[in-house]
Amino acid sequence: MVGSMALDPKLAPVAGLVGTWRGPGRGEYPTIAPFEYTEELTYTDVGKPFLHYVQRTWSPDGEPMHVETGYVRVPGNDMIELILALPTGQTELAEGQLVSEPDGFRAELRSRLVNSASAKQVDETVRGFHLVGDELTVEFAMAAVGQPMAHHLRSVLRRQ
Repeated sequence: MVGSMALDPKLAPVAGLVGTWRGPGRGEYPTIAPFEYTEELTYTDVGKPFLHYVQRTWSPDGEPMHVETGYVRVPGNDMIELILALPTGQTELAEGQLVSEPDGFRAELRSRLVNSASAKQVDETVRGFHLVGDELTVEFAMAAVGQPMAHHLRSVLRRQ
């Protein structure tokens, strides 16, 4: 909440995301060795009909790994959008169905991407979010660098 303003009503289906989430993750992809990381997601209410989103990851020894930023929008009760800018040279518009559950929601978002001229080629991503109370599970798959769609990342985060 910003000041004394209430969360925009359009965001009611994802109100449980507001705050900071952190936890362990594991990654793999056909072109790299498996790895572990710590992930932190922050969803901030800015007093508008969207949430500001920031994602950061660190290696087990504390070295920064990845960061991305963007916005979460809920254009209808059963739809969710994640609009992202990535420092790896992509912009991503991920959209999907938002399924309400007793203590949270589930969503699978498929993307449309634009790659900068210097970026590694990413053709498509699929992001999964499953919120149950104070636990947020995040999954990420991608088709990139000539590889077909494959699982890449999974993290289980707790509300901080």
